[in-house]
Amino acid sequence: MSNVRLAIPSVRPGGLSAECSGHFGRCDCFTIVEINDGKRVKDTVIDNPPHYEGGCLRPVNLLSEHQVNALVVQGIGAWPLSGFRQAGIEVYQANEPTVQKVVDAFCAGKISPIDDRQVCQHH
Repeated sequence: MSNVRLAIPSVRPGGLSAECSGHFGRCDCFTIVEINDGKRVKDTVIDNPPHYEGGCLRPVNLLSEHQVNALVVQGIGAWPLSGFRQAGIEVYQANEPTVQKVVDAFCAGKISPIDDRQVCQHH
């Protein structure tokens, strides 16, 4: 992808120096990083609405509305993964501690798309 709008589940207040959140559906916010030709252009933060029953698909709609086309998570269940795929959002997996480290690894091509065998079993 040459033009990417990358979302990373983040701990408040979000941004490049924020810690990554381990649970995308219950994260405080998403840091969205625009990357053009492998270079960060801009970053913004959007709040994640409260999680509720069936709420695993709520972030799918939120990120789709913000024209996100890639998401990096530490873990994800099969149901939301399917939702992101249907929305055209590629899901990657990484265990970096901060948003900046995720962005650096993503731009360096060190993060791969998540495999179906890597989904959380409790979802």
